[in-house]
Amino acid sequence: MTITSPASQYAGSNVRLRPDLIDAIDASIVDVAHASTLPPELYTSDEVLAFEREAVYAKEWLCAGRVERIPNNGDWFTVTICDEPVIVCRDKQGGIRAMSAVCQHRAMQVCDGSGNSSTFKCPYHHWNYGLDGRLLGAPAMERTEDFDKADYGLPQFAVEVWQGFIFFNMDPDAAPLAPTLRDYEPFIANYDLADAVCPGTFTLEDRPWNWKVMFENFNDGYHANRLHQYVQDFCPSNLTDFPTGWNDDSNVIFREGGYTAMDGGFNATHQAIMPVFPKLTEQERSRSTFALVPPTLCLGTAPDQAFFFLVRPTSPETVDIEIGYIFHPSALDDPLFEHKLKLTDVGVQVFVDQDTDATTKVQRGLRSRFAPRGRYSWQEESHVRFNRWLAQRYRAQQSAT
Repeated sequence: MTITSPASQYAGSNVRLRPDLIDAIDASIVDVAHASTLPPELYTSDEVLAFEREAVYAKEWLCAGRVERIPNNGDWFTVTICDEPVIVCRDKQGGIRAMSAVCQHRAMQVCDGSGNSSTFKCPYHHWNYGLDGRLLGAPAMERTEDFDKADYGLPQFAVEVWQGFIFFNMDPDAAPLAPTLRDYEPFIANYDLADAVCPGTFTLEDRPWNWKVMFENFNDGYHANRLHQYVQDFCPSNLTDFPTGWNDDSNVIFREGGYTAMDGGFNATHQAIMPVFPKLTEQERSRSTFALVPPTLCLGTAPDQAFFFLVRPTSPETVDIEIGYIFHPSALDDPLFEHKLKLTDVGVQVFVDQDTDATTKVQRGLRSRFAPRGRYSWQEESHVRFNRWLAQRYRAQQSAT
């Protein structure tokens, strides 16, 4: 099927940033020993998010969730990212599709939440769409001249599944995703994430910070056993390492966090409590990895689990965050699995609570007239790489308009 995209029809597709703001990013993409933090305005401005909607969200691969959410033909769920409601479904042939959830009649969202069905019927005027997005029925349109149902299907998006995560892209000319993530794959190969299990997710709504603050915090080794003193002493800041060879063609920015002892865990015991992934080497059992696949996926690993945050902006200064854990399939065979899952979640919630306090106050500080363009520690190398990733997209959009 031909992939169609509304990206070129966005009312704000020609939006630009002030040239001085684009130029100001140059100081944030030099080597970490000399770089400054991004301009505070990039975290607080309506205009910047409108620009990012075109520069980033309309063109990049966006993670919708795990394949476990749609195991059967006809299964579907919806996700909204930067005001774009999207349906992700498994069609009658078992293929995974992503398409706009906006009815092509009067723009009502045709469905919300999740379910299983053979068609999507808009509740407003009962326009009916197939799982492949084709318009199957449009009541009382027989008197409308030059109306052809074939012209009014739901816009379809490119889809890739990587490591069990479903990604979609609204840009019909987008290059494939997987080749741009190959640098990280050796670090997670022994987890077999495509065959691992995610027993469910939960969502934190309207968290009061910009999406970039969230990404920076997730991949910040500098605060590891400072903000998280005692609870993360087993994975201290000084054991942070940044794999060499990262380049501007990569769509993943990641670091390693070394442990003081093997089989550490992000819970009250500081030890893995779920089954350790059996293929892991001793080196892999002695570290975590923290990876960003901008602009939506934050993915981390520990010996007994992987964990992910799906970040969805709801305004320049708010985000929704869907959080999930991934385990080796043998974990579900343990009669105590549900109890251990609670222990895992309680442990993670300690980190979430501390990070919530910090990122809320960072966002508040970014609105201050005294907000700095600070300097980086060597333990923040990931931030400079993220800045470089972002700067490429900003400049491409700026030069295209």
